[in-house]
Amino acid sequence: MKSTITILLGVSALLAGCGPKLAPGLVGDPMRGKIAAAQYACHSCHVVPGVPGSDVRVGRPLDELAQQRYIAGKLPNTQANLVRWIRDPQAIDPGNAMPNMGVSERDAIDISAYLLSH
Repeated sequence: MKSTITILLGVSALLAGCGPKLAPGLVGDPMRGKIAAAQYACHSCHVVPGVPGSDVRVGRPLDELAQQRYIAGKLPNTQANLVRWIRDPQAIDPGNAMPNMGVSERDAIDISAYLLSH
């Protein structure tokens, strides 16, 4: 019985680390990110790959974000910085057109994983 529990705990620990890792310390699920981008209505202001949206272009297209050197001309383009920007753009660039949308950390990580995969 004791060895069965030990084996189950070991397998659980191993499987817990199997998520897609895009950068040290950050894990993201691109498919959940696509869904979250639609739920937070990112497509209302941006062209988001794979997410139908309006023809209004308030923010820059996000379909080639992975090739950009900077996020909003302010931050080096890393997943960690993209998560910061998605969660609180006003803290980074007060008065910019992107509102704080109340995006959770988990959703921001997933959205960043999706956007950086294109």
